[in-house]
Amino acid sequence: MIQPEHTYRMSNTQTIGDALSAFLRESGLDKPIYEHQLMGYWPEVVGEMASRLTYKLEIRDGVLYVRLRSAALKAHLFELRYEVVKKLNEKVGTTVIHDIRLLG
Repeated sequence: MIQPEHTYRMSNTQTIGDALSAFLRESGLDKPIYEHQLMGYWPEVVGEMASRLTYKLEIRDGVLYVRLRSAALKAHLFELRYEVVKKLNEKVGTTVIHDIRLLG
């Protein structure tokens, strides 16, 4: 028995989201998107107070550079930096950063 053509097409289809993700990954455009998403999660992961004392976030070579207005906050986040790295990467769903440098 001959299979209907539409059955063949359905088994070889992919969602637009999957196709877009594959395109972004293959073209290297996914990295800036993940970095932007990760920085957007900063307030949620560190809390509103810490977020208000943060005045610049930047990612270079897998390191998140954070400029802070408080030495006490810098010391506190230094102790928690590996936990913060883990939580930020989990929020994005992939490893974007491997370290945090706290400046202030």
